[in-house]
Amino acid sequence: MILSAELYWLVLTCLLTGLLWVPYIINRMIEDSPLPALWNPMPDTRPKAQWAERLMRAHENAVENLVVFAPLVLIIEMLKAGTEVTAMACMVFFITRVAHVFIFTLAIPLLRVVAFMVGFAAQMTLTIHLLTL
Repeated sequence: MILSAELYWLVLTCLLTGLLWVPYIINRMIEDSPLPALWNPMPDTRPKAQWAERLMRAHENAVENLVVFAPLVLIIEMLKAGTEVTAMACMVFFITRVAHVFIFTLAIPLLRVVAFMVGFAAQMTLTIHLLTL
């Protein structure tokens, strides 16, 4: 079985979102040493490195956006309503999520908002497509 383009980009988006915690946890292990970092009972402990703090926030944002993106893609797949436009919107969403993570982590002003808004537009493209079936 071959994944549709929409599902392919959803899987990559899930993979990205699922791996974003790794760098900031490694940073926490370096800052606090492995055992205290792993034994930390306080879930709100923040990293000392500013890039790691920003990556944590980018990860939270990625999770929040996945909650919107994934159902849209799954509904399109269930209805077999995929088109070139929906496939392109899914690809654009993934690319903007990757860009958002790097831009947010590197603290590049303005571009973070642009990346977020382009990703939001991709989600709205999927939504409009579904509402006009």
